[in-house]
Amino acid sequence: MRRQWWIVAACTALALWFLISIEPVLMPFFVSMILAYLGDPLTDRLETWGLSRRLAVSLVFLLLSLIIVLTLLVVVPIFGRQLGQVIDSLPAVLNWVQQSVVPRVQALTGLDLSTDIDQMRTAFVDNWKETGTFAASLLAQVSRSGLAVAAWIANLALIPVVTFYLLLDWDILVGKVQASLPRRWEPAAVRLAGECDEVLSAFLRGQLIVMLCLGVIYAVGLTLLGVRFGLLIGLLAGLASIVPYLGVIVGISVAGVVAFFQFGDFLILLGVGAVFGFGQLIESVVLQPKLLGDKIGLHPVAVIFAVLAGGQLFGFTGVLLALPVAAMLMVVLRYLHDHYKNSTLYDAGRSRTHDEESP
Repeated sequence: MRRQWWIVAACTALALWFLISIEPVLMPFFVSMILAYLGDPLTDRLETWGLSRRLAVSLVFLLLSLIIVLTLLVVVPIFGRQLGQVIDSLPAVLNWVQQSVVPRVQALTGLDLSTDIDQMRTAFVDNWKETGTFAASLLAQVSRSGLAVAAWIANLALIPVVTFYLLLDWDILVGKVQASLPRRWEPAAVRLAGECDEVLSAFLRGQLIVMLCLGVIYAVGLTLLGVRFGLLIGLLAGLASIVPYLGVIVGISVAGVVAFFQFGDFLILLGVGAVFGFGQLIESVVLQPKLLGDKIGLHPVAVIFAVLAGGQLFGFTGVLLALPVAAMLMVVLRYLHDHYKNSTLYDAGRSRTHDEESP
């Protein structure tokens, strides 16, 4: 038995080493796995309606493609335009900080910050004037690195191809993995896989929908208030909502500063607070109970650690996979904890004490 566990540990370590070694080529395959996982339930539903697997996969693949393309066509231009406006307004923001904030800070602390602000503004203006030259040189450098550009384009082109074939054979692959499990471990493995599927469904479908809804609520609310960069701030706050309470803290702080700088009135801060308060109300009353419940169970500190550790180990691919993998690890750890609580190792001390106290 001990030898079997050593074999499993060695195979796991070898697999991790192999994944780290080929990390640069993993991104399109992991993205394709996520897309195939998201599309499989709808594909199965279409199959129950009498469609063939290939036709159902084609329809789901077309639907996913349309959603991604429409999102890019609608959101990216607006996002880029507002980001350009943010960069254009930075010199004015630095002037306002120097004229309004710095004197008050100097009066309270006695620190002379005017020289530092002048240096920041000068450096920004000088670099901003050279941005066109830098962009041109960067583009030329990228163009000369034809192999790197070709590899990047090839990775993007692989995603739809791999997604289609994974979605087509998803049920077959899952069945083969289950059939390959040791018969003694299959019941526990199937139960753990079912719990992991619930957690992943709650995260990938539920959490992403919650983030999207919050981003839309924040963006629409700030835009209706007339706050500049409302779409940009709202979407960033929605993305930051992957960590509980981080989205509302970041969003209300940035939106409050921008709104006050724009209108110069403290009353606008009440409107900003109302927008984010409404978003939190919708999240706690409607979105969280309906879409997530208590299935994920990741502590905010665990979320932050998982994202940082994933980025350190696997780069951007690790950031994408950090939370799903952490959620599955929590399922396994809960199973091991329950197994430990029911083991003789946990009850040994209590049983011995009970025997000593018995007459």
